[in-house]
Amino acid sequence: MTQQQKKTLQKTGKVEIDRDILLSIINLATKEINGVHSLTNSYLPLLKKIVKPKTEGVSIKFDTNGTLNVDVYIKVYIGYNVPDIAYRVQENIKNSLSSMVGIKPGKINVHVLDVECDEQVQ
Repeated sequence: MTQQQKKTLQKTGKVEIDRDILLSIINLATKEINGVHSLTNSYLPLLKKIVKPKTEGVSIKFDTNGTLNVDVYIKVYIGYNVPDIAYRVQENIKNSLSSMVGIKPGKINVHVLDVECDEQVQ
Protein backbone atom coordinates (compact mmCIF):
# COMPACT_ATOMS: atom_id res chain seq x y z
CA MET A 1 0.00 0.00 0.00
CA THR A 2 1.39 3.38 -0.97
CA GLN A 3 1.61 6.42 1.29
CA GLN A 4 -1.17 8.14 -0.67
CA GLN A 5 -3.52 5.19 -0.15
CA LYS A 6 -2.76 5.15 3.59
CA LYS A 7 -3.51 8.88 3.88
CA THR A 8 -6.78 8.43 1.99
CA LEU A 9 -7.86 5.62 4.32
CA GLN A 10 -7.03 7.68 7.40
CA LYS A 11 -9.14 10.62 6.22
CA THR A 12 -12.24 8.61 5.33
CA GLY A 13 -12.62 6.52 8.50
CA LYS A 14 -15.54 7.06 10.85
CA VAL A 15 -16.44 5.51 14.19
CA GLU A 16 -19.95 5.62 15.60
CA ILE A 17 -20.75 4.77 19.21
CA ASP A 18 -24.27 3.79 20.17
CA ARG A 19 -25.97 5.87 22.84
CA ASP A 20 -26.65 2.72 24.90
CA ILE A 21 -22.91 2.00 25.07
CA LEU A 22 -22.26 5.44 26.54
CA LEU A 23 -25.09 4.95 29.03
CA SER A 24 -23.68 1.56 30.07
CA ILE A 25 -20.18 2.95 30.58
CA ILE A 26 -21.49 5.81 32.71
CA ASN A 27 -23.75 3.46 34.67
CA LEU A 28 -20.91 1.06 35.48
CA ALA A 29 -18.46 3.85 36.30
CA THR A 30 -20.95 5.27 38.79
CA LYS A 31 -21.69 1.96 40.49
CA GLU A 32 -17.96 1.27 40.99
CA ILE A 33 -17.70 4.04 43.59
CA ASN A 34 -17.88 2.95 47.21
CA GLY A 35 -20.83 4.66 48.92
CA VAL A 36 -23.14 4.75 45.89
CA HIS A 37 -26.28 2.74 46.64
CA SER A 38 -27.83 2.90 43.18
CA LEU A 39 -28.78 5.06 40.24
CA THR A 40 -32.34 6.33 40.30
CA ASN A 41 -34.80 7.76 37.84
CA SER A 42 -37.18 9.07 40.48
CA TYR A 43 -36.73 12.56 39.00
CA LEU A 44 -38.57 11.48 35.81
CA PRO A 45 -42.33 11.60 35.31
CA LEU A 46 -44.04 8.18 35.39
CA LEU A 47 -44.52 7.98 31.62
CA LYS A 48 -40.82 8.49 30.88
CA LYS A 49 -39.88 5.87 33.49
CA ILE A 50 -41.94 3.32 31.58
CA VAL A 51 -40.79 4.38 28.11
CA LYS A 52 -37.05 4.70 28.81
CA PRO A 53 -36.01 2.02 31.33
CA LYS A 54 -32.41 1.83 29.98
CA THR A 55 -31.64 5.42 30.94
CA GLU A 56 -32.09 4.75 34.63
CA GLY A 57 -30.30 7.50 36.49
CA VAL A 58 -28.29 8.80 33.54
CA SER A 59 -29.02 11.61 31.12
CA ILE A 60 -26.61 12.45 28.30
CA LYS A 61 -26.78 15.34 25.86
CA PHE A 62 -24.49 16.61 23.15
CA ASP A 63 -24.30 20.41 22.84
CA THR A 64 -23.86 22.33 19.58
CA ASN A 65 -20.06 21.91 19.72
CA GLY A 66 -20.39 18.12 20.02
CA THR A 67 -19.34 18.11 23.68
CA LEU A 68 -20.90 15.38 25.79
CA ASN A 69 -22.67 16.61 28.94
CA VAL A 70 -23.69 14.04 31.56
CA ASP A 71 -26.22 14.15 34.39
CA VAL A 72 -26.17 11.27 36.90
CA TYR A 73 -28.88 10.80 39.54
CA ILE A 74 -27.83 8.63 42.49
CA LYS A 75 -28.73 7.39 45.93
CA VAL A 76 -25.91 7.17 48.48
CA TYR A 77 -25.45 5.14 51.65
CA ILE A 78 -25.78 6.92 54.96
CA GLY A 79 -22.49 7.77 56.67
CA TYR A 80 -20.51 8.61 53.53
CA ASN A 81 -19.17 12.02 52.59
CA VAL A 82 -21.53 13.19 49.82
CA PRO A 83 -19.21 15.78 48.18
CA ASP A 84 -16.42 13.20 48.13
CA ILE A 85 -18.66 10.58 46.49
CA ALA A 86 -19.86 13.11 43.91
CA TYR A 87 -16.28 14.08 43.05
CA ARG A 88 -15.18 10.45 42.72
CA VAL A 89 -18.19 9.67 40.50
CA GLN A 90 -17.28 12.61 38.24
CA GLU A 91 -13.65 11.53 37.98
CA ASN A 92 -14.49 7.88 37.36
CA ILE A 93 -16.97 8.74 34.59
CA LYS A 94 -14.44 11.08 32.97
CA ASN A 95 -11.66 8.47 33.12
CA SER A 96 -13.91 5.64 31.90
CA LEU A 97 -15.22 7.56 28.90
CA SER A 98 -11.74 8.74 28.02
CA SER A 99 -10.11 5.32 28.23
CA MET A 100 -12.90 3.20 26.73
CA VAL A 101 -14.21 5.32 23.87
CA GLY A 102 -11.87 8.30 23.66
CA ILE A 103 -14.47 10.92 24.56
CA LYS A 104 -13.59 13.78 26.87
CA PRO A 105 -16.88 14.94 28.42
CA GLY A 106 -17.72 18.56 29.13
CA LYS A 107 -19.89 18.80 32.23
CA ILE A 108 -20.56 15.90 34.57
CA ASN A 109 -23.32 16.80 37.02
CA VAL A 110 -23.98 14.45 39.93
CA HIS A 111 -27.38 14.79 41.60
CA VAL A 112 -27.77 13.07 44.97
CA LEU A 113 -31.50 12.45 45.36
CA ASP A 114 -31.69 10.18 48.38
CA VAL A 115 -29.78 8.64 51.26
CA GLU A 116 -30.26 4.94 51.94
CA CYS A 117 -29.58 2.97 55.11
CA ASP A 118 -27.62 -0.24 54.77
CA GLU A 119 -29.81 -3.27 55.53
CA GLN A 120 -27.43 -4.30 58.33
CA VAL A 121 -27.80 -0.87 60.00
CA GLN A 122 -31.58 -1.13 60.14
